[in-house]
Amino acid sequence: MVLLQRASLDRVTAAVRWPGSLDRLIEAERDRWLLWLPVAFGGGIALYFLLKQEPPWWVSLPPLAAALTALIWLRQQLVPVYLLTLLAAFSAGLGAAQIRSELVAGPLLTERIGPTQVTGRLIQVERRVADSRLLIAPTAIGGLTADELPRRLRLRLAGKRELALSPGDQISLRATLLPPPPPALPGGYDFGRDAFFRGIGAVGFILGPVERLDVPAAGGWRLFWEGLRDDLGQEIRQALPPAEAGIAEALLTGQRAAIDPELQEAYRASGLAHLLAISGLHVGLIAGLFFLGLRALLALFPPIALRWPIKKIAALVTALVLPFYLPMVGASVPTQRACLMALVVLAAILLDRRAISLRLVAWAALVVLAWSPEVLLGASFQLSFAAVTALVAVYESWRANRQGWERDERWERRLLLYFLGVVTTSLIAGLATAPFAAYHFHRLATYGLLANLIAVPLTAFWIMPWCLLVYLLLPFGLQGLAFEPLSWGLSILNGVALEVAELPGALVHLPAMPLWGLAAIALGGLWLCLWRTRWRLLGLAVLLAGCLSGLTYRAPDILITADQRLIALAGPDEQLWLSTRRVGRFSADLWLRRRAQASADTWAEAEAGGETWLRCDSLGCRYRHDGGLAALALRPEALREDCTGVDLLIARSPVPRDCLRSGQVLDRFDFWRNGGHAVWLSVGEVRIDSVAQARGNRPWSPARRSSRRVFLPGETQ
Repeated sequence: MVLLQRASLDRVTAAVRWPGSLDRLIEAERDRWLLWLPVAFGGGIALYFLLKQEPPWWVSLPPLAAALTALIWLRQQLVPVYLLTLLAAFSAGLGAAQIRSELVAGPLLTERIGPTQVTGRLIQVERRVADSRLLIAPTAIGGLTADELPRRLRLRLAGKRELALSPGDQISLRATLLPPPPPALPGGYDFGRDAFFRGIGAVGFILGPVERLDVPAAGGWRLFWEGLRDDLGQEIRQALPPAEAGIAEALLTGQRAAIDPELQEAYRASGLAHLLAISGLHVGLIAGLFFLGLRALLALFPPIALRWPIKKIAALVTALVLPFYLPMVGASVPTQRACLMALVVLAAILLDRRAISLRLVAWAALVVLAWSPEVLLGASFQLSFAAVTALVAVYESWRANRQGWERDERWERRLLLYFLGVVTTSLIAGLATAPFAAYHFHRLATYGLLANLIAVPLTAFWIMPWCLLVYLLLPFGLQGLAFEPLSWGLSILNGVALEVAELPGALVHLPAMPLWGLAAIALGGLWLCLWRTRWRLLGLAVLLAGCLSGLTYRAPDILITADQRLIALAGPDEQLWLSTRRVGRFSADLWLRRRAQASADTWAEAEAGGETWLRCDSLGCRYRHDGGLAALALRPEALREDCTGVDLLIARSPVPRDCLRSGQVLDRFDFWRNGGHAVWLSVGEVRIDSVAQARGNRPWSPARRSSRRVFLPGETQ
């Protein structure tokens, strides 16, 4: 019996033998296998968010069980074992995303409520230039039962007001509440999904004053740190000029709301926006400055320096202090990643091991994704890990060539090495993050390298040391002593951003690219960075295909908001024309940025200019594009004429079922149920996509129910 079982096992293993050349190739990369585990784990997370329906709870268990079982049988087969390990990681990522969604699920507001009375505990105050935003944990909302209460509300308080409020206060106010907004167009940024994972079940705006209730404020570590951040931010705004105060608050508390919008735009156009988001640069500088300062201080005392390992003592103390920096600056994804890596680097110093490596990056990515799988979809995670992966991969390959330079004690060589390091780091990080920035923000800063050559040394040698001193003096109430010299450095930094942003062609607008293009860029870049042998160069082809994917993307010809108050039409030159500029400014700005278009004219201006592709009267419009004809019935009286002779009818009112049997219809019910729409119009073809179709029926986007049948694209009524 044993011999028969062994023979069966041999036949199974023989059936899955791989070509010897592939075996040898995989074997040559044995030390890089671990690096692909977070990639496979992230692939499972990505699949979860791509699904249009919530998968069954057990969906990740069969492939995980099959992979683990096969690993036992095929443990002698190199390639199958490795691929099955990746399959197990993929299944684990899918399961982790499901579990995370279940853990954060809470009541979501589905309809507008208010004005109504709201009481609750203040969690966070975001004091912006023109208004304030309050994050509230409600205890009562008029019109909702206790089971229907969202866990968090994010409310806007219009106007610049001095709020005598602190996190933890019990407050009462009147507000109008709304569901978290869906994307402005199919496939666009989904604030509702982000709000779901942050526990925000409703947004809205405050009417009238906010009353602080005379009850004890709530406690807890989170509220303690939020209160400390809020107090420090208020002190900064009182001590520094507005321009420098906004930047100082961003660097010291992670709150960027107080930065003037024009100054923020200058930082984006100059390629210095990364300095405003707490990331690896800031964490590395804070940890490094504290470590070096403490080590230098201990070296001043010979009895300690000669008898104790002061380098390891400094590393241990820094590792104990650094976690307190995380809640102080808001614990964003780049900060979490940077803190994890810094702690591992400090542990490596304690253990006399090499500190920075791609394995460290892989473990940091795996921990961050396991803790919060949803961050995979965010620009913050993608930009952060793209930059650090590329930098570590390049510097690992250059380590041998740099050792001779690093041992050279001549100051001019060390100065040149630092200068080359800044240039190389800025260039690599810029190239690695550019495709992701283009996908999410549709813009590219052309003079980023020039600006960073000045801004990064200024930040490293002047601004961040004074930020560290602010933290060190904070327990003694003496932080104000560091504000003035900090302000000098920030004034120069602002000047650099403003001057570079004014250069001609500083900011290039880029059109949208398809999702598969972003996936190809990510996979190609990882293939290039994670493997070591020559076959990694195959990643260049995949990377290039992703970068050129924008050439295959055809932008919609018609875009319509869910309330139909704003409609955009593409002219013969593919530039968008807006129905109005008075409403839907956020949606219009997003639509234009995705087409690399700086501004748009209105339909009235198109008609005044003699355009023939659009004809409007008081009842509606007729729009021609690429041989297709669409009617826009703005009033019910237009339906009698628009029901015939067009490929698509868009109506603000309900359309009778016998209208336009040969074409397609979008009416009031379609927009109520499916939200905003995008339409591609051409000869003999009308393709329609909606926000609801793109989002699917997920926990953060529950489908609306209606007794009226919804006709899918391609169906006729």
